[in-house]
Amino acid sequence: MTRDDVLNALWQRADEYVSGEELARSLSLSRTAVWKAIGQLREEGYAVESQPRLGYRLLSGSDVLSAEGVRRHLRHRELRLQVYKTISSTNTVLKSLAAEGAESGLVLLSEEQTAGRGRMGRSFYSPPASGLYLSLLLRPAMQASDATRLTACAAVAVCETIEALSGRPAQIKWVNDVFMDGRKVCGILTEASIDCETGTLHYVIIGIGVNTRAPAGDFPEELRNIAGSAFGTADLPELRCRLAAGILDRLTDYAADPTAPAIFAEYKKRSLVLGRDINILAPGREPVPAAAVDLAEDFALLARLPDGSMRRLSSGEVSVKL
Repeated sequence: MTRDDVLNALWQRADEYVSGEELARSLSLSRTAVWKAIGQLREEGYAVESQPRLGYRLLSGSDVLSAEGVRRHLRHRELRLQVYKTISSTNTVLKSLAAEGAESGLVLLSEEQTAGRGRMGRSFYSPPASGLYLSLLLRPAMQASDATRLTACAAVAVCETIEALSGRPAQIKWVNDVFMDGRKVCGILTEASIDCETGTLHYVIIGIGVNTRAPAGDFPEELRNIAGSAFGTADLPELRCRLAAGILDRLTDYAADPTAPAIFAEYKKRSLVLGRDINILAPGREPVPAAAVDLAEDFALLARLPDGSMRRLSSGEVSVKL
């Protein structure tokens, strides 16, 4: 595609001016085709400057989510990327594709979701220009009972990537939320199709939504005291592309062996709940006070109730008492 060719040529010399004549000659394009491609890139949000006698310059600080941008930082080149400006829900669309036979390794990414979904049937706030929303399709040979391990792999992958890019620590609130400075910056939704006869998985979809920046006009009132952004006002070039690539590379590595002790150790050391008082939450029931004591090797949460008895939580939700 002409647009892709021009973009790749500008990225190779990011922050440098490249003349339209040079672009046209090196890409075997007309000057008009180059001009139209530059206009398309600007419409998509790329910061492309132009100067007479100098040409065009792509600013490396452009934070546009694109397949080309993600691939530039991606180690697992076998992953197949589909990038959207807006989508109903990356998980919902990918589930349909999985049911139609899509192969493992397909990734949907979007800058906005109009019907983002979280756990327990909740909606997931997914405004444009301030977040990264992605879903990865896997077809692992494992029992459905082990699917929680993949959620844990995703949580560790998100934390490590955010920490590598921001230099700030991230923590995991069991079982699937990532927090920074006491605020939720990422939610993870793992969904699966199960063979009821064998208890094995047909497929797993791991959906990840990261608040990279505060949205325009701030978060909705009901989220204002809960949600935060992972990167605030930090000026990081190609932030969402680098974030997506880092998460996908780490998650692909970890999903190859989700029972690896190192994954459990990384998850546990980032736990936001261990050693703290919590409430065990269940739909339609009163919260049950408890103390988060430990994690089992399958990532179940071990909680001590007020009467001294222990409860093993393999799924569900907890809140942390402040």
